Amino acid sequence: MHKLVLSVLLIALAAPALAANYPVTGRWGVGAPPSKDKIDCGKLRVIAFNGNQRTDSKGGVPAYRNVSVKPQGVGNYRVVDQFTTAQISNAHVAYMLRQVDATHLEMTQNGSTLKLQQCK
Repeated sequence: MHKLVLSVLLIALAAPALAANYPVTGRWGVGAPPSKDKIDCGKLRVIAFNGNQRTDSKGGVPAYRNVSVKPQGVGNYRVVDQFTTAQISNAHVAYMLRQVDATHLEMTQNGSTLKLQQCK
């Protein structure tokens, strides 16, 4: 019985941790003139959040998997993502994600801030 419990525990510890879901969903455009409404993102860099996956249409890394989201006050989150490229395996990136309002986000990393607006 003890061997069974120990085996189950070891398997559970060896399994990858479940990823967290992002606090926002949908497609968000970068670099558009400010607008109160959703915008046409046809010609913009687009960052999309879908469950625990994030994609970036024109960033250096095309896809990320969320590792953790920690609230840092109302509408502010510390996010850690994991990514893999041809040269890098299982790297982590941390940033602050702030939901300004229903159609605006800010992503801040290393002192640089991307302003995002929700796509139509």
